Amino acid sequence: MITDVKEFSTCPFSNLVIASERPLESITFGYDKIAASGVDVIVGRVIALDPIGKSLTLEDGQTLTYNRAILSPGVSLKYGDVPGYSEAASTAMPHAWKAGQQTLLLRDQLAAMRQGGTVLMSVPNNPYRCPPGPYERASLMAHYLKKNNPTAKIIIIDGKDTFSKQALFTEAWESLYPGMITHVPFADNGGVLGVDPGAMKIATAFENFEGDVVNIIPPQRAPDFVLEAGLGGGGEWCSIDQFTFESVEAPGVHVIGDAAIVGDMPKSGFSASVQGGVCAHVVAALLSGQTPDRGVLLNTCYSFVSTNYGISVAGVYRINEEGRLKSVAGTGGTSPTGAPLSVREAEANHAQSWYSNLTSFLFG
Repeated sequence: MITDVKEFSTCPFSNLVIASERPLESITFGYDKIAASGVDVIVGRVIALDPIGKSLTLEDGQTLTYNRAILSPGVSLKYGDVPGYSEAASTAMPHAWKAGQQTLLLRDQLAAMRQGGTVLMSVPNNPYRCPPGPYERASLMAHYLKKNNPTAKIIIIDGKDTFSKQALFTEAWESLYPGMITHVPFADNGGVLGVDPGAMKIATAFENFEGDVVNIIPPQRAPDFVLEAGLGGGGEWCSIDQFTFESVEAPGVHVIGDAAIVGDMPKSGFSASVQGGVCAHVVAALLSGQTPDRGVLLNTCYSFVSTNYGISVAGVYRINEEGRLKSVAGTGGTSPTGAPLSVREAEANHAQSWYSNLTSFLFG
């Protein structure tokens, strides 16, 4: 069954859209091929979960019952944690942290910015979706500006002092975009006190910043309907059995991806896709009365610094004696600093292949 079939735009590769290197259509997919394979597809917004009655309620009033539910609900943006920011304010200061119209809005603002203008980016403290994502975005915006607005500046106002792949990003910035990107760590800004969308300003404890384009990435949490159903246990993220992905608060409900606390695994697209595959096998075993196998989970997170310059971080994770997914010692790691351009080009090609293979697998 298909009702009100819509399309899905991926957050991975959306930064390339902002940099005008790909059209939005290239990261947008429908569900028709999934439905054609014999899967019942219902497209609708979930507004409530009843873990006792084992049902989901959709915005259009439909109620769906389940034996076991697998949720991958993503994140909710905490607009109110940034004084002066709101969903309405995101039309002036886009977050672009959910791909689609916000992606296009930030792309168009960047393209229309005056020569020599300033881009401000506010980045939250951990945890949030895609830890290296803001710095890839700054890189690709610089890639665009270098060609089209070479005297422009980008200022990153960070809610933390260090960030994912920092040595690799800063090495690339110094090489590709010298003097264009300034990173202001929390120790040097003291935290964002508020924003003024009308004046395009960000106030911090130590300094006020004014920009021509302002990208506010607010703090995040699991979506409201998940927390309202008690899956957060009073917190902002879902606690799960890290072997089965089953909620510790709601038996029969499994949570994967950004909304869950999954041990040492980061909130990345690669992580979510791997968790989905493992969780499917776990649920199939449980439904048939079998004991699920324990396996090893992987993550590789690629970032573009330019269209032909990629960097990555990888991890291998295994359940330990305490039931926590822990990084396996001596595995994974980041791309090496000081690598030749041929290595960076190969990583960019690997990223393209990963995305093509993943979206083909997910959407047919």
